[in-house]
Amino acid sequence: MCSPPCPRSRRTRPPPAAERGLKARDLAAEIGLSETQLSLFRSGKVKGIRFSTLARMCAVLGCRPGDLLDYDHDPADMIRADDGAI
Repeated sequence: MCSPPCPRSRRTRPPPAAERGLKARDLAAEIGLSETQLSLFRSGKVKGIRFSTLARMCAVLGCRPGDLLDYDHDPADMIRADDGAI
């Protein structure tokens, strides 16, 4: 367990699009997302992402998932949902 204050839950890192000379509009088009969806991802306001979308992002940016995602422990993540997911 961590001592207070505990880190927050998931967040995302902004894709390194600027390093690659890509504009957000061009990046979204190459990935197959709307600019709004990409913006939500970049701001950390999404609760989940499909593996196929993450794979496309990594392919376009030439990076790995760990370059885009970060995780901070949240005890609530250990609470099981009754939806059957594991």
